[in-house]
Amino acid sequence: MQFSELGLSEKVLHAVEDAGYKTPTPIQAQAIPHVLAGRDVLGIAQTGTGKTAAFTLPMLCRLEQGRARARMPRTLILEPTRELAAQVEESFNKYGAQHKLNVALLIGGVAFGDQETKIMRGADVLIVTPGRLLDFFERGKLLLNGIEILVIDEADRMLDMGFIPDIEKICKLVPFTRQTLFFSATMPPEITRLTEQFLHNPARVEVARAATTASTIIQALVASHGGGDKRETLRRLLRSAEGLKNAIVFCNRKRDVAIVYKSLEKHGFPVGALHGDMDQQARMASLDAFKNGAVDILVCSDVAARGLDIPDVSHVFNFDVPTHSEDYVHRIGRTGRAGRAGHAFTIVTEHDRKYVAQIEDLIKEQIDWAGPRLDELAPAEYVERDRGRAAHAGERSRRNTRGRAERDTAGRPARERKPKVEEAARETREAAPRQRTANRSMTEEPRRKAARRPVEDDAPVIGMGDHVPSFLLRPVRTKNVKTAE
Repeated sequence: MQFSELGLSEKVLHAVEDAGYKTPTPIQAQAIPHVLAGRDVLGIAQTGTGKTAAFTLPMLCRLEQGRARARMPRTLILEPTRELAAQVEESFNKYGAQHKLNVALLIGGVAFGDQETKIMRGADVLIVTPGRLLDFFERGKLLLNGIEILVIDEADRMLDMGFIPDIEKICKLVPFTRQTLFFSATMPPEITRLTEQFLHNPARVEVARAATTASTIIQALVASHGGGDKRETLRRLLRSAEGLKNAIVFCNRKRDVAIVYKSLEKHGFPVGALHGDMDQQARMASLDAFKNGAVDILVCSDVAARGLDIPDVSHVFNFDVPTHSEDYVHRIGRTGRAGRAGHAFTIVTEHDRKYVAQIEDLIKEQIDWAGPRLDELAPAEYVERDRGRAAHAGERSRRNTRGRAERDTAGRPARERKPKVEEAARETREAAPRQRTANRSMTEEPRRKAARRPVEDDAPVIGMGDHVPSFLLRPVRTKNVKTAE
């Protein structure tokens, strides 16, 4: 099937042809006709299958007629992260070059003033994160009663980030007659409830079983111990990976992102970092550096695991096994996109066994081990022993080198040329015992005084019975009070 058979307009077809695409992906081929017909769509497909174009292209066709009014956007696209929202904006700018539409991006980390200017000018397409949209609406800067098409993208990620209450609120603010397009890679029960509540007789488009991985990705598990050995395992994989062009390294926590980033940078790897605590400008700069090839390795948290379309990522490394099995599907989906081959390695420690079992149960597939399994791995104490021997050998080599450097050309020890230094050191050593004796005397003196005090085990405890405190025995002056006669 070709794009020309889907019913797209001439302008959109020219834009797709200029982008170099000829054949639609399965999700695009099935979803685009339903969107053009005005039906609600529930799209379920694994990541990397082209869900963004599945709603971008038909929306451009629908928007060719009419213009937006000030503060009243015509279409609304909800994204869970700022990076995803910026990526969708790029898609509209690329495919809608001939449409001359106003596209507004409302995300956090950017000043309100510039975004408000775009809204007042009139936005045909409004791409937002939920929090910033509600901020604009509550300030009276935005009206949602003109929305014709509502798109909820990466709905399962919305659930993970706690955006479902905001989504429910937004769905009640837009017109009841709007068209709703709902896309997700997985369908947990909460997402299913949401679709039943806000979609009207949707066309269900499911091109793959939910939570499946692409067949173009070669997956492997790598056994390792924790701590420094785990970072050494990652460096070994990066050095020995076959056909590595660039790689994304995923960590579970933002703190670990910083640790792994500093470790790789220290060992000479061209590396960047990306996590949720970075400001928006730094996040976009780090992502652009990776896309442009300025850095080959991007260490990130799950903020980059969902929906980011980074072309031709050859490898994905899970430094930490994700605690939520669905995140594994999204992480490794950053490679093997658009039919390309990809590799995904997951470093597994003894504490990760249950998480690996949950992942294999979700994807209905057993992941092979690259190298020894956990049960075949050398005990951690042997690894530490070998590391200690290597460190001891290095220290001994440094001492020998330093000893040779301390000898002059005549072969005499350097200390013979420094009598004053040696004399001062000898006086310090001789004074040290005297100082220790003085310190001990000062410390033991209070102990001796305490030892001389008599200890009466049977002495009665003085309370407030027969004993009267001395301050109560002091005389009290009273003022003479004249009595009335």
